Amino acid sequence: MRLSVDPDSDVAPFEQVRSGIAGQINDGALPVGAKLPTVRALAADLGIAANTAAKAYRELERAGLIETRGRAGTFVAATGDRSRARAAEAAAAYARTARDLGFDRDQALDIVRAALDT
Repeated sequence: MRLSVDPDSDVAPFEQVRSGIAGQINDGALPVGAKLPTVRALAADLGIAANTAAKAYRELERAGLIETRGRAGTFVAATGDRSRARAAEAAAAYARTARDLGFDRDQALDIVRAALDT
């Protein structure tokens, strides 16, 4: 897995990690079943805090792109449907944007409902 974090970027480090891994999963560079480094190893390799790496992994897991199998480690999930994975990634990005803009959950959902109805 090739990944780097630009400390001078306006993009938060966790988002750089999340989008970097998601991109590699979606383009097939990280195939289904590939084992990912531990949170601590990833953080050390990238020079970021372990909590930052853990947040990126949580977002990826929420999107269905990776799965943690207890002590066995973290792996690229067998999503089966890449379209669903891409939609989940887009939804996660939208949720972050809506939160950043100050929308509450109901307001954000209303926007999605309106978009789906058009």
